[in-house]
Amino acid sequence: MAVYRSGTKVTRCFKPDFVLVRQNVRDAGADHRALLLGLKFGGVPSINSLNSIYHFQDRPWVFGHLLQLQRRLGRENFPLIEQTYYHNHTDMVTAPKFPVVIKIGHAHSGVAKVKVDSLADFQDIAGVVAMLGTYCTVEPYIDAKYDIHIQKIGTNYKAFMRKSISGNWKTNQGSAMLEAIGMNDRYKMWIDEVSEIFGGLEVCALELVVGKDGREHIIELNDSATSFMGDSQEEDRRNLAELVLQRMQAVCRPGLTKTTSRSSVSGVSAAGSPEERGGALPGTGPPTAPPPAPLSSATSIDRPLPPIPAEPTQPPPPPLTRRDSQASQSSTVSSASAAPSSGPAGGVTGAGSVGPAAPAPTSGRGGFARQGSLSAALTEDAEDTMKNLRKTFAGIFGDM
Repeated sequence: MAVYRSGTKVTRCFKPDFVLVRQNVRDAGADHRALLLGLKFGGVPSINSLNSIYHFQDRPWVFGHLLQLQRRLGRENFPLIEQTYYHNHTDMVTAPKFPVVIKIGHAHSGVAKVKVDSLADFQDIAGVVAMLGTYCTVEPYIDAKYDIHIQKIGTNYKAFMRKSISGNWKTNQGSAMLEAIGMNDRYKMWIDEVSEIFGGLEVCALELVVGKDGREHIIELNDSATSFMGDSQEEDRRNLAELVLQRMQAVCRPGLTKTTSRSSVSGVSAAGSPEERGGALPGTGPPTAPPPAPLSSATSIDRPLPPIPAEPTQPPPPPLTRRDSQASQSSTVSSASAAPSSGPAGGVTGAGSVGPAAPAPTSGRGGFARQGSLSAALTEDAEDTMKNLRKTFAGIFGDM
């Protein structure tokens, strides 16, 4: 879509949610098939359907479907006018009888329709068709008393009678008298039957010509681009607007419902049960077991302690450690001496000798040695160790 803003052309692209087509795809000097193809490519819903509108590109194609309907219903039940199709000018040698009406190519509103009364005029029109390089149709001229316009908008039916006052054989040109008439069963059956072709026509109109002998002749079918007539045009527009809203409710709303349902289902899945919420996240592996509680020096010796798991051989800890680390290590050694012999991992033997104890966990603030006197640290460590050993042996043999 191109718009002009302050004299500058600005191009905008958009995708409509719904389209009401009230214009002919093809007409004399106009061709909007590119827009129709774009709407179909984008999957845009419309009234009438894009498929049916595509079928209305050529009058002979529509008339061919009306012929099939006449074969099914019968000539008396569906009085379609006789028509001859010429695919180019070479076949236009003569007409069955005169006068005739020649319709050249695809046009609307009486354009490119010529009344021919003689063979000479017919051959002259054939030369015009040759210059245009298109097809044409020929049908007998009906000396009409009036014509009838039957329209259907959804479930609303109307019929109008139009009679020329100016004397023009084309009743849609010049002055004419328009009158609304009642819908009989015959007219309703015709419009209902034609509204089923091309997958369904929600808005359509059927044109009839009534001769002076009183016989009715169906001449053409129009789609949603049909014109509204008479004093009820405003009512017809309201009926059309209601039809569009109903179709939009049926076509445009299901997408929102599906999106809402997907959101609700995903929300329920995300909530789950408490067990599911407590589970591990995808891709993080199985949950690890909680680490065993460290042995405390305050644990009672009457309660059997779990065996200390074997630990891989590690290099001895650095001699210089912080005082809080040494106190923790001494406490661990004193607690481990109350347990039975731990085999290759080291511990208290039956003779009371102490094996190599498990390395104490380092403090979170770091296990690096402080700067100080090496001899003073060794003396304090030896005294603390002897005091803890005395307390341990006194507790064990004293209770025994």
